[in-house]
Amino acid sequence: MIPQNLTLPIKIGTRGSPLALAQAYQTRDRIKSAFKLQEDDFEIIAISTKGDQIQDKPLREFGGKGLFTKEIENQLINGGIDIAVHSMKDVPTILPQGLVMAAILPREDVRDAFISIKYSALQELPIGAVVGSSSLRRAAILLAKRPDLKIVNFRGSVNTRLEKLANGDVDATILAVAGLNRLGINEVMTHAISAKDMLPAVAQGAIGLEVRDDDIPMIRLLSAINCGESQAEINMERAFLRALDGSCRTPIAALAQVFGQQIEFKGKILTPDGKIVHDAAITAPLNQAEVFGRNLGLELLEKAGPDFFEPLCEI
Repeated sequence: MIPQNLTLPIKIGTRGSPLALAQAYQTRDRIKSAFKLQEDDFEIIAISTKGDQIQDKPLREFGGKGLFTKEIENQLINGGIDIAVHSMKDVPTILPQGLVMAAILPREDVRDAFISIKYSALQELPIGAVVGSSSLRRAAILLAKRPDLKIVNFRGSVNTRLEKLANGDVDATILAVAGLNRLGINEVMTHAISAKDMLPAVAQGAIGLEVRDDDIPMIRLLSAINCGESQAEINMERAFLRALDGSCRTPIAALAQVFGQQIEFKGKILTPDGKIVHDAAITAPLNQAEVFGRNLGLELLEKAGPDFFEPLCEI
């Protein structure tokens, strides 16, 4: 049953990239199916963010976290939209006052995808091969395994990056499998990299739905499409990131996976050159996931020492 006092149409805000719009349409379709609504009951509003406007430089030079969310959240706070749809890996660990993450959709494939026209596997890249990536995490993990590789900044939409790859700008690139799946183009993937070989970004593959904390009808509406297991995984990973300070520029990776009433967690921090790596792993009770995630982050922070982190930001 549709919550009382819900105002139609429901205004869904998102970035204007093809991937962001695909995520907004998925959100709309899930709500539509759960409550038997019509497409006319929704309005998709594309919002340009600072991160979208900066295309020629690494985002970490401009602050990183929040560059893909601030303008959307401002529209939410001001009432221009009712729901903000985010890739959770882009969301700062502390939300603006007055906003709450009301739902996490079922998580997609968490793995990264190796994509190359010339080479059939990551292991086949020759010495000195050029890999395009805007992710410090991916770059650091690659350099930890292959310090001979040359990593170059690789910005733009998924299609833009694939065009650059086709033009020979780089020998290979790494993208999220989840994004390729949502765009319906996973055939471009050369192969998926196991999470064991390349631990994902915090909250990779997860879509979060943010609303005003006083919008009770919308919170009740979104509770119907929330995935409890995915929510527990994301909350644990973000607690880990928050303990490490999500505003730092050091590459951070994490993956929580629910198995029954237990949750398995792996975390990793690296120096950008991949020369120093600290790992942690734990199995915890599901109902204490956030506590264990935070504690593990604090343990890694102590293990790494006070000089390990730079006071900037990881993308």
